[in-house]
Amino acid sequence: MSQKARDERGRWRNKTVAFRMSEEENRILDTKVSLTGLTKQDYIIRQLLGWRIEVQANPRIYKALRNQMKEILEQLCRITAGETIDPDLVETIWLVADTLNEVKGKDEEEIF
Repeated sequence: MSQKARDERGRWRNKTVAFRMSEEENRILDTKVSLTGLTKQDYIIRQLLGWRIEVQANPRIYKALRNQMKEILEQLCRITAGETIDPDLVETIWLVADTLNEVKGKDEEEIF
């Protein structure tokens, strides 16, 4: 049996679950997944089962955070006085802030 079909506890993963998402929903999911360092499968399973997702700081996470902050800055630069902020952008900002707080270290003050 392949190790790829087993979870971290050695349980055999042989059931397939599929569902449809809009392009926007998939983009949001991809953003959330990239900021955790997990595979999309592991992220979805942990979210659905209510398990804690701990972010381990590593170069891939820092790169994802940097890229996400660049996109946020580009969006914020487009906003002119009187325009409303896209709720998805606000959610992404909070997700990045939460991720930064998670990887910053337990003894440091929260960033946001």
